[in-house]
Amino acid sequence: MKRVLILVNHEVVIYNFRLEIVERLIEKEYEVYISSPAGEKIEELSALGCKHVDLTINRHGTNVVEELKLLSYYIKTIKRTKPDVVLSFTIKPNIYGGIACRLLNVPLIANITGLGTAVENKSIMQRISIRLYKMAFKKVNCVFFQNTENMEFFNNYNIAVDKHKLLPGSGVNLNRFDVLEYPHDKTTEFVFISRIMKEKGIEQYLEAAQYIKDKYPNTLFHVCGFCEEAYEDQLNELHEQGIIYYHGMVRNVSEILKRSHCTIHPTYYPEGLSNVLLESAASGRPIITTNRSGCREVVEEGKNGYMVEQKNSQALIKAIEKFLELDHKLKKQMGTEGRRKVEKEFDRGIVVDAYLKEVDKV
Repeated sequence: MKRVLILVNHEVVIYNFRLEIVERLIEKEYEVYISSPAGEKIEELSALGCKHVDLTINRHGTNVVEELKLLSYYIKTIKRTKPDVVLSFTIKPNIYGGIACRLLNVPLIANITGLGTAVENKSIMQRISIRLYKMAFKKVNCVFFQNTENMEFFNNYNIAVDKHKLLPGSGVNLNRFDVLEYPHDKTTEFVFISRIMKEKGIEQYLEAAQYIKDKYPNTLFHVCGFCEEAYEDQLNELHEQGIIYYHGMVRNVSEILKRSHCTIHPTYYPEGLSNVLLESAASGRPIITTNRSGCREVVEEGKNGYMVEQKNSQALIKAIEKFLELDHKLKKQMGTEGRRKVEKEFDRGIVVDAYLKEVDKV
């Protein structure tokens, strides 16, 4: 039986967005190991037949000693599990898992799920990250990208240039995210679903919510996600004032999409390709997002949503007002167009087939 080792910084990255890859590997009688921190989805992954290898990782840390410990962990894990191929996702598993695979001569298929702020912006961290990626991907078998800008970045820095392949993000499971009935227009509800942090555009969303709620009382602004940065007090205060409805972490995104008329994703974080936009569009919801890589791929301007300049609250307010001016039929039509787009371009089956093809080559 062949073995696949999956390296990731959070088990939800696999359970929510790559479960179909795991299921197909198990169907094909691969033995699947998942290296990640302990989490609530590990039990369900284990029930499928996966074996969990516990990992301690500081996703944002830069302490050299801790980074070397992480590299040592990956070397030990690969030696112990003896995989035929390693699949890596997210920044640190890609880099340190990639270096470990190179040292141990184990095939690697990596996925660039986004560059992260340290790599996107010119800085000493960018230079260090580029050198590390060059070391990690020297012998990589395949590097999947979720958008053309990320792929171009690796091309420009001459990193594994002959191993690049473009995927439609993580794709979306069109059965799990089926079209939802479009709600009536008595109150127009918007939703922000994301990790709550500055670069995800939470400040622009809250500023827009305050302005719109004051001008259009029959609107409701939901905020869903866990706070990675210090916004909890502000969110609770705005919730108390009735300006937003703060839900915290939401386990079933479809429950909130059922009642919302439009998803707002004003991010300027270096995304691979936004899953919340794919899931919203698949559910038949119009989207308003930023005109940047990782978001613009999902939008046809004016057809299934609107794009705005990043970090621009006034542009976001104008886009929301433009949406509010549409009648119910046109809003619903926007959602239908979004579904049509993801069916054509972002079916997760495309991603699963691409992975199985690369794994079978090893």
